[in-house]
Amino acid sequence: MTITFFVPGQPVAKGRPIAGRGFNGRTTLRTPEKTANYESLVKLACSQAMAGDGPLTEPLAIDLQVNVQIPASWPKKRQQAAEMGDIGATKKPDLDNIVKALCDGMNGIAYADDAQIVTLSARKVYSTTPGVHVVVRALGVEAA
Repeated sequence: MTITFFVPGQPVAKGRPIAGRGFNGRTTLRTPEKTANYESLVKLACSQAMAGDGPLTEPLAIDLQVNVQIPASWPKKRQQAAEMGDIGATKKPDLDNIVKALCDGMNGIAYADDAQIVTLSARKVYSTTPGVHVVVRALGVEAA
């Protein structure tokens, strides 16, 4: 089985937890609002692609193409070079933190647990259409 979907908008990196005090005086951790909103967007896009099917339970391969917005401040020639793939998308947000936010957003929707991911491919490119193309594919092998 293969699930394919697109998460629109500028990708957001997983933010560090914010510490605070709970009502009982204990330290609590919460996810930053920007990260929580992005993970909700990922959940929505993923659940629409699942079309009511339950989470996958077998080992999975995930392929991600992260499209980040080309800076508007760049000259036209540089923007065209970025769109053609001649300029690497080395600016923030970091690819590994984007992947973490995406995987956490899909957890419980596309798959029962992110430990099922055994193959992961991710690339970050400049694009005029920011967002993330996601392909989740069952590998057809036995789980441990």
